[in-house]
Amino acid sequence: MSPIMKQNAAPFIPDERTLPILRDAVQYCRGCDLYQNATQAVFGEVETDAKVKNAKVAIMMIGEQPGDQEDKQGRPFVGPAGTLLDKCLQEVDIDRRKVYVTNAVKHFRWEPRGKLRIHKKPTMSEIHACRPWLDAELEAVRPELIVCLGATAAQSLGRSPIPREPLSQMLKFRQNRPKPELCSRRSVQIQVTTRSCSCRSDLTKYQ
Repeated sequence: MSPIMKQNAAPFIPDERTLPILRDAVQYCRGCDLYQNATQAVFGEVETDAKVKNAKVAIMMIGEQPGDQEDKQGRPFVGPAGTLLDKCLQEVDIDRRKVYVTNAVKHFRWEPRGKLRIHKKPTMSEIHACRPWLDAELEAVRPELIVCLGATAAQSLGRSPIPREPLSQMLKFRQNRPKPELCSRRSVQIQVTTRSCSCRSDLTKYQ
């Protein structure tokens, strides 16, 4: 039996890997079916300058997917998760405007519940389909450090699910290193629930 060709975003990635061009191109992505029920694709950004071609940032944070507010506004981390992220960054003295934030999946996956649109976890096929966009962002931004905000973000980079042990590792991603390494899911959960960052000493040196 011949292998089934898997659909993904690769054919929709432009040759020029600059943030403005990528941000425009993602709106035409049909690499999976999520675009059909989403308002728009939500690309990553750094608030320092939305028009910059290739942002120079030390830290890149990757979430799972846009939420309801992100889908409506077309910007990442502007809903409740963004508010919580801002608070966590403020407590560890990191300027959000200097952090590139994005999501593993660029379209909002949801299910209706009355008049509400409720978040639904993307499937592995949807995560893998969107990987070419994340690769393009990494090429454009080239961060020194990647922080994965949850298991989906880690899986999008080709890793197995993150263990739940209370053990965190903060490792670096540099331009000449092909495989970024991660902050574990557990450490991110600790940051959120305690309203502080357990990896403060590791994060602040990348500002």
